[in-house]
This record gives sequence, C-alpha cells and structure tokens, in this order.
Amino acid sequence: MTPLTLDQAQQIIAAALAESKRSGFQPMGIAVLDESGHLKAFAREDGASMFRFEVAQAKAWGAVGMGVSSRVLGERAKGNPNFFVSLAATAHGRFLPQTGAVLIKDAAGRVLGAVGASGGTGDEDEAICAAGVKAAGLVPG
Repeated sequence: MTPLTLDQAQQIIAAALAESKRSGFQPMGIAVLDESGHLKAFAREDGASMFRFEVAQAKAWGAVGMGVSSRVLGERAKGNPNFFVSLAATAHGRFLPQTGAVLIKDAAGRVLGAVGASGGTGDEDEAICAAGVKAAGLVPG
C-alpha cells in the first residue's frame, strides 16, 4: 500500500479551502492525518477562530481510528453515549464524534488517512473535506 504523501495532503487542503471559499463559508481549519492518526498537514485560514486545529484534528483522528466518517461516529454516539464519552476520555480529548471528517481512501478502498475541518457547520466541514479528497484523486469515505 502506498502511504498518503505530503503532496496529496496539501492538495486536499488546497482544494478544500477553495471549495469553502467558493461556497462562502466561514474561515476554516483543516487537518489531514495519515493512516496511523499522525498529522500530515494542517492549514488555518486567516480569521479562523481558536480551536480550529484541535477540533479538525479530533474529528479526523476519530474517523481514522474507528474506520468510518465522523458523521457515522456521531450517529453511533447517539445510541451509546457512555461508550463515546469514555472513548473521548481515553483518547485525552483527541476523539470527537461530530460531523466534519471523512476517510481518505485509495482506488482499492484502502484507508490512507482522514481529513477533518472546523469552522462551519458539520455539513459544511464534511463537504469541503470530501471535495478536497476527490480533487486529490482519492476517494472520500
């Protein structure tokens, strides 16, 4: 399996920010993590409020760690809130099951990492992440 490259991570961020700007969203923070949950690249737009990095990273970290989008994690958390609160505590706050992150997959469906955004609504964050992944020639999941 070919790992996620820095170039791909930067392409994801550039395309996600372009989509955000086109859509008129608030300033964003975007974090791209590799398959092990390590930060590959991050950008915070001018004017983005504090916590953008922490929130974007925590959404992506949860997604890559659990192998599903943060939207799915948010839905699962509704049915089992105690487990998800425990996960967040165990992860020292690095886990956030809120809409706004998608997996990054290759054409064969292998998980290469995840990208999370923070600054807009969960739907807005998720949409720009998916657009960034697609623009880099990869598959959002």
